[in-house]
Amino acid sequence: MKVLLLAATTGGGHMRAANALKEYILSRDSDAIVKIYDTIQYVSPLFNKAVTNGYVYLATKTPGLFGSLYKGSDKNNTPFNKTVELTFSSFRKRLLPMIEEFAPDVVITTHSFACEMICGLKVSEGLHFPVINILTDFAVHQTYIQEGVDAYIVSSEEMVEQMLSRGVEKDRLYPYGIPVKKEFLAPMEVRTLLEEEGLDPELPTMLIMAGSFGVTDVLKVYHKIVKSPADFQVIVITGKNEKLYETFEKYLARIEINNTMYEIREAHPELKKHSTVKASKVKKPSKPTKLLFFTDQVERYMRMADIIVTKPGGLTVTEAIACELPLAIFKAIPGQEEQNADYLVRNGMAVRLAKDNTCTETVTELITHPDKLLEMRECVRRCGKGNSCEHIYELALELISRSADTGTT
Repeated sequence: MKVLLLAATTGGGHMRAANALKEYILSRDSDAIVKIYDTIQYVSPLFNKAVTNGYVYLATKTPGLFGSLYKGSDKNNTPFNKTVELTFSSFRKRLLPMIEEFAPDVVITTHSFACEMICGLKVSEGLHFPVINILTDFAVHQTYIQEGVDAYIVSSEEMVEQMLSRGVEKDRLYPYGIPVKKEFLAPMEVRTLLEEEGLDPELPTMLIMAGSFGVTDVLKVYHKIVKSPADFQVIVITGKNEKLYETFEKYLARIEINNTMYEIREAHPELKKHSTVKASKVKKPSKPTKLLFFTDQVERYMRMADIIVTKPGGLTVTEAIACELPLAIFKAIPGQEEQNADYLVRNGMAVRLAKDNTCTETVTELITHPDKLLEMRECVRRCGKGNSCEHIYELALELISRSADTGTT
């Protein structure tokens, strides 16, 4: 079995989904040959840089414009879509030597651009391998729908209905969910994990996945969260954002100094009259906080948490759902993140954290009402798709067999 996985690095989730599926396929078939390509990088490193940097810039610096482009491209035959199609048609033939050399039995895509290129090549060159297209968000976008796709993997039954309304045949739709690595599905002893990390097993735990926030954004949301009078502890993971980690480290160090001053002054009231530190500058102790840089054990910290604060990227959301973890959504980018957030809130799995002081109130309400968190966790459990990799693997085998029997798909 030769499997070609085509992904892209515009957002980390597409590659993570591809790697999760590769790992699963090899666990089931040690003789399988599975290759992953960063598709846009492969056809043109320069174009990939432009696309990746452009995506990051638009999403973080001009989210309104990004949302408008996303919405505008969610239609057939728009000027933007025609430009994209023309661009990819000029690049897609660069995939042909790799396709001819590898001769895949099946191609699986985790990015709409990769799907567009391989399907265009399949149709124009009369190629006969099956194509499975995995949609890595929780809402449909027109760019994922391509001639030449044999099966669409979507995240929910809701998406099946959305795809049907766009004219996709039902027998090509499979609500198997987005692939995640097996570690996110494995049960763990939460109390043991907390103790190993030096955290209090008796306190509720909030996880902040901060890597895609701006530096200012995450400090603001953290500051609002820890203003809550409720008792809980916080884990912050900054990802590979060095500036964010260093800024956060300094911020927490200042809080620690102020906490120490507060504790000394409370223990020795007589020092209050003689302290050179003004009372207004001495804060009460904040929430216990564990700060982490990049970690390849995100599932470990998700399992420890009672709720996660995050932007609603498709893979982060899927990983949280696999860990049966309720979500608090902050600053969703217009476009796919906003649609993901809508899906999560609509199905009882998430709440939104506003920019104003109601953020503090929302956190307090959740932490002081564990029944609400349990209700959200049950909604997450109902919407989980834990056996996605298994289903996709079985579907790939079926499509390969069908292709071999008929000589086409």
